Amino acid sequence: MEVKQLYTGCLSEAAYFIASEGEAAIIDPLRDVDVYLQMAEEKGVKIKYIFETHFHADFVSGHIDLSQKTGAPIVYGPDTHASFPVHVAKDGEEFSIGKLKLKVLHTPGHTLESTCYLLHDEGGAPYCIFTGDTLFVGDVGRPDLFSGNLSKEELAGMMYESLTNKIKPLADNIIVYPAHGPGSSCGKNLGPETSSTIGAQKATNYALQDMTKVEFIKAVTTGLNTPPVYFPINARINKEGYASLDSVLQKGLTPLGITEFKQMTSEGAWILDTRPSTVFTSGFVPGSISVGLDGRFAEWAGTLIPFNQPLVLVTEAGKEKESLTRLARVGIDNVQGYLQGGYEAWHSYGERMDLIIDIDPDELAMDIPHDNLLEVIDVRKPSEFDAGHVKGASNFPVETLMDPLNVAMIDDCNNLYVHCAGGYRSVIAASLLKREGYHNIRNVVGGFAKIKLEKGIEIVQSEKV
Repeated sequence: MEVKQLYTGCLSEAAYFIASEGEAAIIDPLRDVDVYLQMAEEKGVKIKYIFETHFHADFVSGHIDLSQKTGAPIVYGPDTHASFPVHVAKDGEEFSIGKLKLKVLHTPGHTLESTCYLLHDEGGAPYCIFTGDTLFVGDVGRPDLFSGNLSKEELAGMMYESLTNKIKPLADNIIVYPAHGPGSSCGKNLGPETSSTIGAQKATNYALQDMTKVEFIKAVTTGLNTPPVYFPINARINKEGYASLDSVLQKGLTPLGITEFKQMTSEGAWILDTRPSTVFTSGFVPGSISVGLDGRFAEWAGTLIPFNQPLVLVTEAGKEKESLTRLARVGIDNVQGYLQGGYEAWHSYGERMDLIIDIDPDELAMDIPHDNLLEVIDVRKPSEFDAGHVKGASNFPVETLMDPLNVAMIDDCNNLYVHCAGGYRSVIAASLLKREGYHNIRNVVGGFAKIKLEKGIEIVQSEKV
């Protein structure tokens, strides 16, 4: 028996590979399925089933491509309605993988079709459970994402029944393998580990403690942040289907010369620069949006870029395919090509360039007392801002800068000092402001993590904290 977790950090997503006696199953695959095909080939096993725990909202799954390439059926739990062929399993239905058995446990709550899969080992003993977004380490799936007309309170009530009747009765030693780890927006506050046990979760997970249904509903529906805007789009894509990744890559991997690149941008294509944020600031093609591969790239791309928006890419050499693949993971498929030779080619041809001035927090500390036009733009989440911020700072979370009405609230006569928590989001924000014609911008390197250590900068909390 082999059970392997395949974790993708930038999406906080876990897929799983199960193998026994020449047969394999994949649970919650990402859209780029080559890794699963390669594993199966290396281990000499045939992929027999593709199991989905639910219609994912935070990424486009690889279920359709993987099924087409292997012939394996796609299995969802009860109450599933899809636009492509699937096996809708019954609650309690069992599937064999070599000498292993995988049992379906329908656990609605996160979504109506949400399902966990309980794996029994060669001896028939329950070994682990793949919980999808029903149960995380330290949390449960949020009930407000994508379930038709049901309220979050109604779904939370279903979640209570699912946990009480299906999860809590399981033995303490059973391993818990969730679909997500820390940083995922599919829960409120996931723990730092990507696996656990039923016993550990009974002891430490707030949602598995003894409480009434009313108390549970209040606990899981309180404190939910607004989900990323691309979540309902990805959920719909997973339910309705999508173009093959091979076709997306074929189109996007078109090299563009300077003339072609400029022609496409003049016709409305946006420029997405995926180089590291620390590299972008020193020079970029004017009008570019910076979303570096060095951070939570797919999440920010999905949040900021409209799904029907034509794109052209500027990447580091050799990062073209990675950029396209990670965009496709959140359903962004409309890439028309990439700048051949990257920014270096653009610069060497003498084309107009732009840059963002980087400063350290000590320079901000020196400027605050003397610059009457200084404005600190804090682009962190409101909860981060409320917990502590530079006195007098304005809070403009990154995603709000896509709205011209919000941007118009920033005085373009001021000297703007932009920061986030560590430096990644502030470069995204600065690039968005540059696109809107703001040029008196300073990016504070190291973000609030370093700003709060600077003695000359006063830090305050919001009154509601």
